[in-house]
Amino acid sequence: MTGAPSLAAPLRSLRAVVFDTDGVITDSAAVHAAAWKDAFDACLSAAGGQRPFDPVDDYLRYVDGRAREDGATAFLRSRGLELPLGEVDDVPGTATVRAVAARKDELFTARLRTRAIATWPGTVRLLHALRDQGVPCAAVSASRHATELLSAAEVLPLFEAVVDGNEAHRLGLPGKPDPALFVEAARRLGVPAHDTAVVEDALAGVEAGRRGGFGLVVGVDRTGGPHSAAALRRRGADVVVSDPGELLRSGEGG
Repeated sequence: MTGAPSLAAPLRSLRAVVFDTDGVITDSAAVHAAAWKDAFDACLSAAGGQRPFDPVDDYLRYVDGRAREDGATAFLRSRGLELPLGEVDDVPGTATVRAVAARKDELFTARLRTRAIATWPGTVRLLHALRDQGVPCAAVSASRHATELLSAAEVLPLFEAVVDGNEAHRLGLPGKPDPALFVEAARRLGVPAHDTAVVEDALAGVEAGRRGGFGLVVGVDRTGGPHSAAALRRRGADVVVSDPGELLRSGEGG
């Protein structure tokens, strides 16, 4: 008879786990990437028809895991575009970094109205196993939509704390690769960083986990590309998995 799954060796000595949201808990990274592509391609076209934004390579390299304005600045700078930051109430468009970021948010929000965002089953299994064993969990995201997505996906009750983009803005926390969001999540769980694991798919997030002194940094490589796992390890991942469900062992019983 097969029993309940147990935690694999890397997690057993740790007292808490902090999960990134997009791409780790929710299958929303592709929706973010598509919204960024539309926003950036309009900007690139206005600047003279540069090569379009790549929703895989460019997204992972410059945008994934970062706050909207940081991601927009990083990508545009990579193409030699130094737009002014702009004002917080800039209308969506292409003239400033904040206008581009506002356009992305507008496009992402529109997509949320037309499609449901699924969760990754392996991550949900891991979350239930952690709860069964009394290990507190937190969710972290640079996105201001993260709590909304977790609630809609009916997994919000699995987390003792959520530090999303709204909380980061309220507290003035810098975005990844600064570890501030992860450190705040561990603080809310009441567990030191060195006793806490971080589970993250973004290069900037893996770097944040390493810089924050977390006890275990798990890189999630859902792309399976020839160099993606190595890139996660270079940024500081202790372990790389294709899905967080791999951090479970099948229970055995007689």
